[in-house]
Amino acid sequence: MFHDASVCVVEDGEILFAGHAERYSRQKNDAYLNKGLMKDALKHGLPDVIVLHESSRLKNIRRLKQFTWASIKAAFTEITAEEWIKKFYPELKGIPITNCKHHEAHAAAGILTAPESFDNATIMTIDAIGEFQTATIYKWETHRGGDDTRLQLMHETTFPNSLGLFYSAITAHVGLKPMEDEYILMGMAAYGKPLYVDKINKELFKHEDPWENLHESLHTVDMSKGVPKNFMPGELDEQMQFDLAASAQLVCEERILAYAKLAKTYWRTENLVFMGGCALNCVANSRLYERFENIHIMPNPGDSGSALGAAALYYYKQTGKRVNWTGPYLGNNIEGTWPEEKFLASLQKGEIFGVANGRAEFGPRALGNRSLFADPRGKGPHRDNTVKDDVNRIKRRQKFRPFAPIVLQEYARDWFDMPGEVTDAPYMQFVAKCLRPDEIPAVVHGDGTSRVQTVNQHQHPELYAALKKWHKKTGCPVILNTSLNIKGMPIVDTVADAKAFEKHYNVPVHISD
Repeated sequence: MFHDASVCVVEDGEILFAGHAERYSRQKNDAYLNKGLMKDALKHGLPDVIVLHESSRLKNIRRLKQFTWASIKAAFTEITAEEWIKKFYPELKGIPITNCKHHEAHAAAGILTAPESFDNATIMTIDAIGEFQTATIYKWETHRGGDDTRLQLMHETTFPNSLGLFYSAITAHVGLKPMEDEYILMGMAAYGKPLYVDKINKELFKHEDPWENLHESLHTVDMSKGVPKNFMPGELDEQMQFDLAASAQLVCEERILAYAKLAKTYWRTENLVFMGGCALNCVANSRLYERFENIHIMPNPGDSGSALGAAALYYYKQTGKRVNWTGPYLGNNIEGTWPEEKFLASLQKGEIFGVANGRAEFGPRALGNRSLFADPRGKGPHRDNTVKDDVNRIKRRQKFRPFAPIVLQEYARDWFDMPGEVTDAPYMQFVAKCLRPDEIPAVVHGDGTSRVQTVNQHQHPELYAALKKWHKKTGCPVILNTSLNIKGMPIVDTVADAKAFEKHYNVPVHISD
């Protein structure tokens, strides 16, 4: 089926539910719909129509054209989403199944959740691969005084040329898991120097043109074979890995910027919607303010967010209306009062602790309802370590890995050099230079930046109120936030998951007051 499967339920423009398969199966990046996920989705009743965010037919045609044993075998043997639904969910028998294209779903998920001010916008999608497409530019135009708004494809880059495949290939080359650990490669880049940029551009790309250029050796499904053996032979030591990561990151940023420049030639607007897996690269996202004044990235821009895009696009085509986007809290609900008192007590005691309450975030990043929190100042509970060291130990992550700060929106620009004119960044999608790194060292990366999450009263009133009290007591409007999971495991979803996490890792998890 699809990498990182998900389901979204839309009725009369309201997003009733959106959840990830992996949260239910506990299998990272689970590609298959499962009984638990479907049970929660079907609580809202049987659907009138099922919309898939990919064309199985086009995908299999591309696989056959790759002409590798693995791709041909997959084309003939892998069960399609349509077949899976019919086989395992007889209650859905007879319900019409349709689809949209992969990149079209990405684009729709972005523009149909964007602010109303994005009535005219450029939409840019970049990922590893859809059916054939790997990067696209769409135009979204609302004609004044009318309802005639169209999503128009202006440019496409197709397989085998793919910036996403390049980044995944480098991820594999440094010993990480492709299609999963790309965010670690981004983190590693802060500790290296871009010494191999020229080598990458010369040996992995055909020429300077930013898109129609990928080296033939990268045209493979198996990312571990994606970089030629003679590219950097032998075992890479840690610093070489960091330097290669920094080089790949810079190449990625420059080519995304080049594509953004191209996008402006098709449709001159200062509004950019950026989607696809590459839109999870926070460092590159920040640099897009060099090209556009206003940027919107839906909090789940990768494949797992495409279910929302497919549903929203179908609804738009039927009614001419957008879905009502109120924020990312769309998943499984843990009932009860958000645990403000326990939250503040744990911070005061210097604990590293979790919160599992309310509806799960739809996206790969915890935003307050399935989060691990800590005081970002000074030393941790184990006084020979920093807070960052202690949290990485709990999460079983590499010591260099950074954590995000949550900051009261009204103080964001006092503590961070936010990109462009940004004051509102609720989804951890941009990096900013920390202006007071000595005061909050646990949320400052090796290059002096932080992946900032702002919070205001509208986005998360409970978290905002608690952070206001913490600020009043300490003078610090910032706390450390990371996802409530350990490396390689999905984020906690249910009460049972939260209690298991607490028991196994000896970390208090507050469910309700």
